[in-house]
Amino acid sequence: MKTPKNVFVCSACGYQTIKWLGRCPDCGAWNTMEETVPEVQAPAARTAVKSGNAPVRLDKYEMPEYMRFATGYRELDRVLGGGLVNGSVVLICGEPGIGKSTLLMQISNSLGKERKVLYVSGEESCGQLKLRAGRLSVSSENLYLLTETNMEAVLAQCDALKPDILIVDSVQTMYSDRFTSVPGSITQVREAALACITKAKNEGISVLLVGHVNKEGGISGPKVLEHMVDAVLYFEGERRQSYRIIRAMKNRFGSTDEIGVFEMTDGGLAEVENPSETLISDRPKNVSGNCAVCVMEGTRPLIAEIQALVTPTSFAVPRRTVGGMDYNRACLVIAVLEKRLGLKFYQNDIYLNVTGGLRLDDPSADLGIALALISGITDKILPDGLVAFGEIGLAGECRAVSHSDQRIKEAARLGFSHIVLPKKNEKKTLTKTGAALCGVSAVYDTLRFLRGKDTADESGN
Repeated sequence: MKTPKNVFVCSACGYQTIKWLGRCPDCGAWNTMEETVPEVQAPAARTAVKSGNAPVRLDKYEMPEYMRFATGYRELDRVLGGGLVNGSVVLICGEPGIGKSTLLMQISNSLGKERKVLYVSGEESCGQLKLRAGRLSVSSENLYLLTETNMEAVLAQCDALKPDILIVDSVQTMYSDRFTSVPGSITQVREAALACITKAKNEGISVLLVGHVNKEGGISGPKVLEHMVDAVLYFEGERRQSYRIIRAMKNRFGSTDEIGVFEMTDGGLAEVENPSETLISDRPKNVSGNCAVCVMEGTRPLIAEIQALVTPTSFAVPRRTVGGMDYNRACLVIAVLEKRLGLKFYQNDIYLNVTGGLRLDDPSADLGIALALISGITDKILPDGLVAFGEIGLAGECRAVSHSDQRIKEAARLGFSHIVLPKKNEKKTLTKTGAALCGVSAVYDTLRFLRGKDTADESGN
């Protein structure tokens, strides 16, 4: 059978077909078929199959002396699970200009104090990299720069230099002579990542890959790239804001619940060691529709600020605009307040926002969202020293959440005088602080915390 001139490849899973399809029959994704040239392996690149690694008994295998080492940035080490693992492959993704190359150049400086680092760039020249290094005050005798896009040439330089850490910026610019497709295609991205993974596992080199992000916010290239690497880190945050958040979407050597908080400054990315204090530093006072909430990001409690603006609508269908939280979760809280408290949100436009660029996925933020909405629609001001956490059910009940003691300690440390929490958490807590604990069993109990109501017994029943 004659080989077709062009084939259609699914950008999500790599499925190939000779004709265009609206929906991929393998993964079910819509409008992901892209036309490309069939991959043909060059005859000169075919070599004899080499014998693989021999199996090793688990009880006979000896662990390396230093299996994990610090990167020099505690916020990044927290996300990685304690540091960078020898022989691991980490994929760092984010929007253009978010700070991926800046972070890698900075950690190259700290890692270069004890280890040999090879920084491979397929997008910038050595002169441009030198300019960035000068701006970031990066100077290390063990940091080597290489401008190359050919993967075979990169591996040859690795064999000659024998670095401890390999940084590839970015994997979409790399290509292999074994295939005829252009750099950035599905096959080239997959093969470049596979070459780096093979190098890392066989020789114990830690590899950091930079991945581009497409219009939909996913990693540019096949979805299988995420399954091949050991860890996937996402940069979050707006380029117009100074704060950046690193979140692990996959981590074979640690938790995926931790986050790292950085601030973009003139001298590069700076660690934010106390995110809670930073996020609420500009919190307004004596304003309705404002409530502080305590959520858990992995093992770290964070105090965030939720703002709610409720205004009469001039449209047939009122607007619902949500930023920094799940839209469906916010609509659920609004529906519960309408049904259980009789508040007429259906006559108003609602704007919800989490300040600081933080995204709240923890259900314990429900109680803070409810208090902000009630304060916004009634125009009653909540006490400035009030913080809330708790999950709201469809019946209007307030359910207990985990790590309540850590949340209470964090709120008390930042000077909050009243902590609104579920009734069950109040009964089980063993933490003694100067803050008054205000247990609630349903959303109706939250009405007494509005200024102008009876707040004298907030710490009571």
